[in-house]
This record gives sequence, C-alpha cells and structure tokens, in this order.
Amino acid sequence: MAEDDVGNGPAGEMDGSGPDALPDSLLPYDRWIEQAYRRVMIRALNHAAAEGLPGAHHFYVTFRTDDPRTIVPKRMLAQYPTEMTIVLQHQFWDLKVDEATHTLSVGLSFGNVPTTLVVPLRAITGFADPQVRLVLRFTAAHADDVAGASPPPVPAEPQAALAGPAAAPDAEAGPPPDPTPQVVSLDAFRKRSGPS
Repeated sequence: MAEDDVGNGPAGEMDGSGPDALPDSLLPYDRWIEQAYRRVMIRALNHAAAEGLPGAHHFYVTFRTDDPRTIVPKRMLAQYPTEMTIVLQHQFWDLKVDEATHTLSVGLSFGNVPTTLVVPLRAITGFADPQVRLVLRFTAAHADDVAGASPPPVPAEPQAALAGPAAAPDAEAGPPPDPTPQVVSLDAFRKRSGPS
C-alpha cells in the first residue's frame, strides 16, 4: 500500500460515496475492511500498553462521547457532548484494551486532574499515528442504535488529594482547568475534498 493510500481507502469512505468506494456487492467487503483496520488499531494500542510508544510515535484517538458506555467526567462531557479526541503520547497510564468487554481504558490528566476514560471500541471513530501519516476512520454505533442501553454512571471528579498538594481542597474554589493541551482536533489530518 502506498503512503498516499493510507487512510484514503475503503475505511475512510465507508459510506460508499467517495471516489475509492467499492461498487455494490453481495459480500460485505466494507465491513470486513473496517474490522481489519480496527484490528490494526487494537494491535497498536496493545503494543503501546505493553511496550510503550517507540520513537516519535503517538496516537490520536477520536471517539463518540454520547455512546451510553463511554465514561468521561461530567466536565469533559459538557465540553465535548458528541465527540472528543485524545492524544496518547507522553503522559498517559494504565492503557488497556479489554477485548472481553470491547473497551479501551486509559488514564490521562486534564488540567492537572487525573482521569480514567473508558471508551467502547464501537464508539471509536478515528485513529491516527502522525509519525507515519496513518489515519484510520471508522463508523460508530450511535446511542440511538443501542437498544435498551442505559448510560453508565459518570465517575465523580477525583478528590483534590489526587490532584497533588497544590490543589485546592474545594475543587469549585480553584480556577477552571485548562483543557487545551490535551484535546485536539483531527481536522488537520483529514483530507479535503474539492475546492471550498
């Protein structure tokens, strides 16, 4: 596969409308290709969990925050009600892909507040490793598609003691955390189609 083909193939055009879309078929090639790309993402995440990230490799993971099984703090959900991108580079911990529950969990710090995110694999809509210009896009099940699912309880904000000795005892009394260094948009990596 040529460098320019990465991220531009069928997983990036799963709706059948792009220039590289597969013709109509009685075989579900588009679903099989997306499943294969998801396996690539899972292998990369498992490798990072076991061995760390080598060299300048780092991952952008975009996911639906409105999936009923996604667990993010209330303040992050208020800021990113439908979709969020996290960066796995230098400061993350407890990265785990649980294939039994089909979830990704990772510890990150948002505004110096340690947080554990739990993301269903089905809610992941994008995975990128800018070091090698790898961009994978996926379709995600929307909350409406999950029959009978109820949202999990949103974890309470961590206690001030977990944030370190400089944290105020009352989380409301301190200045609001600055989320900009940890959450980024993947727009810079998306391929533009035609003149705007």
